[in-house]
Amino acid sequence: MAANMKVVILAGGQRSTISNEQEGIPKPMAEIGGKPMLWHIMKVFSAYGLNEFIICGGYKVDMIKEYFMDYYIYQSDITVDLRTNSIEIHKNRTEDWKVTVVDTGLYAATGQRVAGIQRYIDEEEFIVAYGDCLFDIDVSKMIEYHKKQGKIATMAVARPTGRNEALDIDEACQLRRVQSGAALSDAWTNACLYILNRKVFGILQGNYNLEKLLVDNLAEKGQLITYKHSGFWTPVETYRDRVNMENLWNAGIAPWVVSKYRTKV
Repeated sequence: MAANMKVVILAGGQRSTISNEQEGIPKPMAEIGGKPMLWHIMKVFSAYGLNEFIICGGYKVDMIKEYFMDYYIYQSDITVDLRTNSIEIHKNRTEDWKVTVVDTGLYAATGQRVAGIQRYIDEEEFIVAYGDCLFDIDVSKMIEYHKKQGKIATMAVARPTGRNEALDIDEACQLRRVQSGAALSDAWTNACLYILNRKVFGILQGNYNLEKLLVDNLAEKGQLITYKHSGFWTPVETYRDRVNMENLWNAGIAPWVVSKYRTKV
């Protein structure tokens, strides 16, 4: 199991256009197999024993709050007695999750969103993930790697899917620079998953962007290391992306479902 770290999920982007049935909702709430993409991401971390989440909301953050407030009832069978206005819950199923949902602003940059949840981070290190990417990264191994390297930040990198910027990474896994539009023979791209030390809060200020400013800042200081993941990773950015993920889920071969927990999904 992974170390006890809180998982921060960035879910504050603009309305989703990846689902014809659910336009106008936050992108992480777009459903795959009847479950929000946010739920799928949280299940990956939960499979590694990480059950404390901080959701950085923005656009229609109340929808995310309501989802978790009503989660217990939605996952269970219920009997409603309309005469007495009482509810009986049967076969109640829930998760071992503690979820904090924070309104980090409608137009905030990713760095601003992370800075906005500092008061909820007591631990020395924490994880940041994006609410629109699915992956089968071994989170436990990434945490072990992060601790061994001793850097302020570890950034997961994966093979580009065709729409991503390629990164220039040296033999020691140090990031040199972003190659915008470059076609590198051994290309890697930002997989939008970080393990960060609390020291980043001293850097994050103003309109700060995690992908550019923070990464470049730490890379220049030799305080960022990359974790190479050759397995499954994909951003879900378009309607076609969502349909492809839906097909994998319905076929029972969704690669982001951690196999040893598959029966619990």
